[in-house]
Amino acid sequence: MAAGNQTKVTEFLFSLFLHLHEGGVLFFILLIIIYGFIITGNLVIFIVIQLDMVLHTPMYFFISVLSFLEIWYTTTTIPKMLSNLVSEKKTISLAGCLMQMYFFHSLGITEGCVLTVMAIDRYIAICSPLHYPTIMTSKLCIQLTAGSCLCGFLLVLPEIVWIATLPFCGSNEIQQIFCDFTPVLSLACTDTSLMVIVDAIHAVEILASFLVIALSYIQIIVVIVKIPSAEGRRKAFSTCAAHIVVFLLFFGSVAVMYLRFSATYSVFCDTVIAVTFVILAPFLNPIIYSLRNKEMKDSIRRLFSYPKRAGRVGT
Repeated sequence: MAAGNQTKVTEFLFSLFLHLHEGGVLFFILLIIIYGFIITGNLVIFIVIQLDMVLHTPMYFFISVLSFLEIWYTTTTIPKMLSNLVSEKKTISLAGCLMQMYFFHSLGITEGCVLTVMAIDRYIAICSPLHYPTIMTSKLCIQLTAGSCLCGFLLVLPEIVWIATLPFCGSNEIQQIFCDFTPVLSLACTDTSLMVIVDAIHAVEILASFLVIALSYIQIIVVIVKIPSAEGRRKAFSTCAAHIVVFLLFFGSVAVMYLRFSATYSVFCDTVIAVTFVILAPFLNPIIYSLRNKEMKDSIRRLFSYPKRAGRVGT
């Protein structure tokens, strides 16, 4: 279809991906290993938490929710990246691009909400331990998770609907490794100044979550420092250290990416930031929550050693 001298865009081209003969195969092998680790690691964490009664606590419930979300969060982008690395046609349809943006940001916002809930959970557990069992009930945990999902999947919907109404013409090259708001909107052949309002909404969402989490952990650290025994301080801090690392990884990269307003970065910097929260953070999360967590390591050992013990008993 033509509109004046410009052709209506029905698909977008990812211009950053290398071809196989340019070294794309090396990136493909590395990325598929990382993706396999992310899926396997998060799946193991999710299954172990469901099967081991010792881990049936609010903290591990939210970790299992986060692991479940991470599986789908990475699946919205990485399989398409893998396809682009081995395919000659590195394109995505307009509908496919909108779907990728919707699910990527919906799941990302949901993760941010769950991380906020996890910070509040740790705050109550450490600062009000006597009231913790009566406050953080199973019912409340489910309600908070449902609220996080509702928030994530509804907040981003108006933006996607608005972008779907925009005309795209001229260049169709997306200078990013996945479909995102700024690279896609830069290709629209109409006024997109409304994006300033969208940026402001994102800023409020990110800053609100950041402040709640930061204030919770500051208060937690203050309480931990006052614990008289060194063993008590070590144990209390160990339960929060993993959450703080995940929080800094996730919100740090997201803040740099989406709290920029009119600031612009080079394509290389944009790509590095995107890789951090799309690939690196999900890759590190299973390591942080399993290899750095004694209870989780013990549960994984019990789960995988049980069939061996059962086999020996049977013989």
